[in-house]
Formats: sequence, C-alpha cells, structure tokens
Amino acid sequence: MTTARLPLFPLNSVLFPGLVLPLNVFEERYRAMMRELLKTPEDEPRRFAVVTIRDGHEVAPSAPGIPDPTAVPEPGPAAGFGTDPLRSFHKVGCVADAATIRERADGTFEVLATGTTRARLLSVDASGPFLTAELEPVLEAPGEEAGALAEGVLRAFRQYQKRLAGARERSLATGAELPDEPGVVSYLVAAAMMLDTPTKQRLLQAPDTASRLRDELKLLRTETAIIRNLPSLPASELTRGPTHLN
Repeated sequence: MTTARLPLFPLNSVLFPGLVLPLNVFEERYRAMMRELLKTPEDEPRRFAVVTIRDGHEVAPSAPGIPDPTAVPEPGPAAGFGTDPLRSFHKVGCVADAATIRERADGTFEVLATGTTRARLLSVDASGPFLTAELEPVLEAPGEEAGALAEGVLRAFRQYQKRLAGARERSLATGAELPDEPGVVSYLVAAAMMLDTPTKQRLLQAPDTASRLRDELKLLRTETAIIRNLPSLPASELTRGPTHLN
C-alpha cells in the first residue's frame, strides 16, 4: 500500500472525512507548517494530516505563563507530546486539504480545511520545524446492510436533533436534505453527535461503514433516551464546529 509523508497537526478533537475544520494558527511550529503549505501551487492540494491526541497538550507552553501560569516553555515541534510523539497520538487520523490559508498581519494564520480520507500513522519525525508523519491510507468497505442501517441512523438522528432542540423543528442541516450515501451519513452523524473524544475516535476507526452505523444507532438511541429524561438540557448549536486555537 502506498504511503505518504505529510505535515502533522495533532488536535484534541477528531476530524472526519467530508467535515470542515477551521483553524486559528498561532504557534510557531504550525505557522512554519502553513508557510510551507503555501509553497504548494494553488492548483495542487495543500494536504496535512490531523490526528487526535491520546496523551499530551494541543497548545504547548510557548512563554512563561502561557497557557498555564506555572508553565515552563517547551521548545521544538514535539513540545507537549513527550519524548516519543508517536505514542501520544491515536493511530488512525484524517488527511485534510487546506482550501484557504490566510496570513494575518501579526503572522498568525486563518485556515479552513476539509477532511478527505482516513490514514494510519506509521511514524513521526520531529527533526524539522514542525512534525511530519509517514501515513498509509485506510480503505473502508461498506459492510453488510450499510444502506438499511444508514436509513435507520438518519431516522434516529432526526429524533436526536429534535430532542436537543427542545422538540422544535430546528435542524442540523438548517432545512437542507440530509445525505443518504451510507459512508457520508456515518461520518456526518459521528461528527454532529455530542460525544466524548474517545467515542468519536472509535467511530473514525471503525472497520467498515456498517460497523460505524451500528455503533451510531446504539449511541443515538441511548443519547436520545438520556435527553428525554433530562428536559432541562440546553440545546446545542450543532451547525457550527469549534475553531481550534491550533
């Protein structure tokens, strides 16, 4: 299987194929990454890999008291990830394509990227100004009964949305039709549900689409039942993803 070496962007969240990722880049190691990506011709994809942090800090101490008042600055591209960065990250991540990289006057960057394909982390190199990684693509089969499962997940997801929105007709899709392709459904629902990071990571690395959809169906039924019994839960704005500081 063909491998690729890409810049590596670790986050405390999970990126799924097809989902948009806004980034506010201010750490020097990631500024260097964006400057390098800008060297790529505009008609070619500006790709980097996003992996979820298993053990470490998304933002490393860059100056005394930032971000922790007691923090001691850590130099280098692997700051915050220990002596062996490979052990600090989950092994399945997502390749991202940066559609927009805009440098601000202060040297920070505003980036808008989209997840494209899953990839498995094979090695991490911390010898340059930013982390790079050797990755191999993670192919996904549909699995058995993916189409029927996707229909069931969409029905359950609509109920989940209504519960979150206080039984009103507000929708994640803001009136637009939800997709019906099983793989797209599985990633959209995984990204939109209010789940902890380990659970989202489990969904990302599911062996096939059907397995992910089965897991999501159980999660949706459980979460909807919880919300039903906790009517004071505030509705969440699901149409907007977080903007990561890095």
